[in-house]
Amino acid sequence: MMALAFELAATDGRARTGVLRTARGDIRTPAFMPVGTAATVKALTVDQVAQTGADILLGNTYHLMLRPGPERMQRLGGLHRCMRWDRPILTDSGGFQVMSLSGISKVSEEAVTFASHIDGSRHVLTPERSIEIQADRLGSDIIMQLDECVSWPAGRDRAQAAMQLSARWAARSKAAFGTRDSQALFGIQQGSTVEDLRRESAERLIEIGFDGYAIGGLAVGEGHEAMCEVLDYAPALLPADRPRYLMGVGKPVDLVEAVWRGVDMFDCVLPTRAGRHGQAWTWHGPINLKNARFAEDEAPLDPDVPCPTSQDYSRAYLHHLVRADEILGKILLTWHNIAFYQALTAAMRAAIAGGRFEAFRRDLRARHLGG
Repeated sequence: MMALAFELAATDGRARTGVLRTARGDIRTPAFMPVGTAATVKALTVDQVAQTGADILLGNTYHLMLRPGPERMQRLGGLHRCMRWDRPILTDSGGFQVMSLSGISKVSEEAVTFASHIDGSRHVLTPERSIEIQADRLGSDIIMQLDECVSWPAGRDRAQAAMQLSARWAARSKAAFGTRDSQALFGIQQGSTVEDLRRESAERLIEIGFDGYAIGGLAVGEGHEAMCEVLDYAPALLPADRPRYLMGVGKPVDLVEAVWRGVDMFDCVLPTRAGRHGQAWTWHGPINLKNARFAEDEAPLDPDVPCPTSQDYSRAYLHHLVRADEILGKILLTWHNIAFYQALTAAMRAAIAGGRFEAFRRDLRARHLGG
């Protein structure tokens, strides 16, 4: 029996809506996972996150293995108990953070060796150790294989080498994971922006067999249009009866375009990071609350978003908090942004179920891109 069941409820073109059923609860798709990198969604309690409608959170192996440490986290009862979050958690394998954060890293066939961005201490991460940390120490519900992610632009030879190493690490990750009754394992498609490499990656992952499949190696500098060109074909290379997860994406228009092309799951630090820096995402696009034009604006931030920040606080008050660098401003704008992203995915689910997703897509593009 699979630890994760994916049930499609409706399709509209390539867009899909459904439910991922896990031992800790259902995940409605399309789904946006707030990022709880270090066992916290920055500035929010888990009760506030739950109130936004989030079904699942994301944690990160790289950060948690550095502090507090995976063995200590296990002694404290695992990630769910520490966070007081009883719903599903997906953990990233740590591969992307090794690439982007570590000062020094060396990739070999066996492992990636890297220096901590915190104190320079040396660490070794193998596919087997990544699975052990995620599944046994943190107690994640959805575990990601360890992969090698390369930034853009990457030449074909570099992209091919990383993709093939990721495929070999996928097999090792699957062997280390084994069979588990209440946890699921996702493979990660790589290949940069090269279609035949993406195809080869998908074929090798499908041969190994995973509970779900991620599209990795995007949102690493290639830009929106190039990302969409890859998404024109990449999701369709993956099994239709398994969830498809686009990693590290992104702006609201990115999510809508990816769903239109057949993607089911997302994560991104953008809504929380933007909130801490005074930016709010709304149905009419982003708003910079630092702007002086909001100093006496008594309108609510966005009354169409079901969140106390969005409906109960004036833009003028939020502007004051941001300009005064008050902690409450960071909390309220983060709360709003996470609520907006959950409202966005809920609206996408309804539009797909109602057979009107193309109209929804056009409307959001016009609001956020001006056409």
